[in-house]
Amino acid sequence: MKAAVLKSFGSPLAIENVPDPVLGTGEVIVDIVSTRVLSYTNEVLSGERKYALDLPVVPGAGGVGRVRAFGPDATKLAVGDWVLCDPTVRSRDDAIAPDITLQGVSARGDGGMRLQKYFRHGSFAEQMRLPTENVKRLGRVTDAEAAQWCALSTMLVPYGGFLAAKLQPGETVLVSGATGNFGSAAVAVALAMGAAWVVAPGRNEKMLAELVRRYGERVKPVKLSGNEADDRESMKRAAPGPIDCVFDIMPPSVSTNVVRAAIMTVRPYGRVVLMGGVNMLGGPGLELPYNWIMRECITIHGVWMYPPDAAIRLIAMVRAGLLRLDQYETKAFDLDHANEAVAYAAANAGPFNMTVIRP
Repeated sequence: MKAAVLKSFGSPLAIENVPDPVLGTGEVIVDIVSTRVLSYTNEVLSGERKYALDLPVVPGAGGVGRVRAFGPDATKLAVGDWVLCDPTVRSRDDAIAPDITLQGVSARGDGGMRLQKYFRHGSFAEQMRLPTENVKRLGRVTDAEAAQWCALSTMLVPYGGFLAAKLQPGETVLVSGATGNFGSAAVAVALAMGAAWVVAPGRNEKMLAELVRRYGERVKPVKLSGNEADDRESMKRAAPGPIDCVFDIMPPSVSTNVVRAAIMTVRPYGRVVLMGGVNMLGGPGLELPYNWIMRECITIHGVWMYPPDAAIRLIAMVRAGLLRLDQYETKAFDLDHANEAVAYAAANAGPFNMTVIRP
């Protein structure tokens, strides 16, 4: 099959023929029809993000495609089924604390790296082999709609965070990083889950206005000044009531002061979800006050990705009309132009933009 291969960090992807994946027990092979290109893929491929990735590797974080072959443990799948390929691969020998690898992207710890050595190759290829449980049926999809369904993978990340925080209908959410790609998806997901209000802080006034235009007056925009104390009070004032849950998805480049200002808007007994990249590349930590966390009974959830059943529920939310995939402007490239796709994704990294490769 044809694939884009990363042979060394900082080198261009090599477009070449590689061996077809071989089906094993408990696995599925999918013909990839469309796969998203993360806006920071260039930082992963260059080594800037220092992701744990064993080379050479076919990168790519999941995708949408059709089932080519499956093993004897699959009882509902059929050849030709449209499916979402979930790249969050978990070890099967520890149900309580499984090791995790993001297939084609990164791994967590030594166990995740061991897992990656087997489930290593991602979706920048004509075919992809996944564990059976990582293939989620989509139902009826046309070839033209496949690219839109790739947006589901972006929405799954904040959905996992809100599930961890047990977000309830009628609650008020603050999304720290609301004007980014994952942050804007978090706004949409929170509203679809029944949040009464979503406070959306940011410095990009044009994008804040765009969030309100797309999602209505339940979005409460806040223009940040850069002063931690002033911004904290501005965010609190913007909320119609106490902020029940703060969700942070800020990238590594953001100052911890900005993140801390958002986190400390949460009400007593409130919940905080950390899913961003702050401190990933070194530098100061958040330095949250111990006494504030203890006396205000604050719950802090560190969340990486989402539970195994999250995709099934999110697919149902899309089918029910609670989430719209057509909010995304999609730019497609073929596999021969994977390097151009990576560059385009980096240059067009804002919300509601999605770059895809169609092998």
